[in-house]
Amino acid sequence: MALDQNGVITREELINFKQIVSDERYKKGPVAVIECIQEIPCNPCEAACAQGAIKIGMPITELPILDEDLCTGCSICIAKCPGLAIFMVDKTYSDTQALISFPYEYTPLPEKDEIVSAVSREGVVMSEAKVIKVMNPKSFDRTPVVTIAVPKEMADDIRSMKRK
Repeated sequence: MALDQNGVITREELINFKQIVSDERYKKGPVAVIECIQEIPCNPCEAACAQGAIKIGMPITELPILDEDLCTGCSICIAKCPGLAIFMVDKTYSDTQALISFPYEYTPLPEKDEIVSAVSREGVVMSEAKVIKVMNPKSFDRTPVVTIAVPKEMADDIRSMKRK
């Protein structure tokens, strides 16, 4: 299993590792997008999912698998993933925009309605985005989850943000 030369997961790798959410599921609302391809002993995402939508099984080094039909888009798995490899994507937000939720472990936290730069997996600025919400309850164990609105056609590639 090799990442591209920059150490960043590529769309092709996600397809090869069967980590792509179906278009049919995207039409139903928010869904977890798991971009984990590291076969390491880890299962907090499986333990965090009350719906049983994420399965790792045995051995514990297996890659997480999402049962799209069971995922409710609750976002709890995002904060529980120590590898910061889970995102929530909602392509039903509007006709032109999608919501992307991701772990954000920087300070200061962005504010609701703040305009930020939406970035790709590689950290390349792709567009402007608006912060829709910032979740940071104690149950997230100091891993805030930020949700931004982005152009819908970029929802498969935007995975974080930079403050302006």
